[in-house]
Formats: sequence, C-alpha cells, structure tokens
Amino acid sequence: MSDVESEIQIFRCLDFLRDNAAAMASAKADRVQLEEFRKSKKALLMREAEEAGHKSAISQEREAYANKEYIEFLNALAAAVEKEEKIRWLMKSAELKIDVWRSLESTRRIETKTV
Repeated sequence: MSDVESEIQIFRCLDFLRDNAAAMASAKADRVQLEEFRKSKKALLMREAEEAGHKSAISQEREAYANKEYIEFLNALAAAVEKEEKIRWLMKSAELKIDVWRSLESTRRIETKTV
C-alpha cells in the first residue's frame, strides 16, 4: 500500500470515529436507560402480580420475571447492548488502525534516518 493510500485510509478511520460519535452516545444512552428501567418494570409487574393475588414478594418476583412483557423488555435490552457493542468495537478497530499506522510511520522515519 502506498503512503498516500495509507494516509487516506487513516483519514477514513478518523472520519469514522467522528461520524459515529453521536451514534455511540445514543446507543449507550439507550442501553443505560433500559438498564435503569428494568428495575421499574420489575416493580410494576410485581405490583400487577400482587393485585392478581400473589401476596409474597417471592411469588410476585417469579410472576414478574415470567411475564411476557418482561421477556420482551429483556430482548429490547439485549438489542440495545448489541448495537452499542457493535459501534464500540468498530470505533476501537478504527483507533487500533490509527495506532498501527502511527507505529509504522515512526519506524519508517527511523529507517529513513539510519540509511
């Protein structure tokens, strides 16, 4: 790969990081919100279970965890985590490419000075 092609690729990595910063922030916000809402969802479902005649906290909790809404919620949480992790690892990959390029350029400069 020529020096020009290498630099173009590095600038694409930098552009990728810049262009996906908002998507990463949004994905993380979605995940955190869902993680926090999980507690509220469980409490709401436990209250429904209590109203349905389940008096002990253990049976309410069991009913909440078995509730279809809770399972759907967990699937949404899993999708949010997957989205965040995908963006995070793509950004990490771009950062690593930049680091490798930086190391190669440093080596190239040292070799040029010693020849």
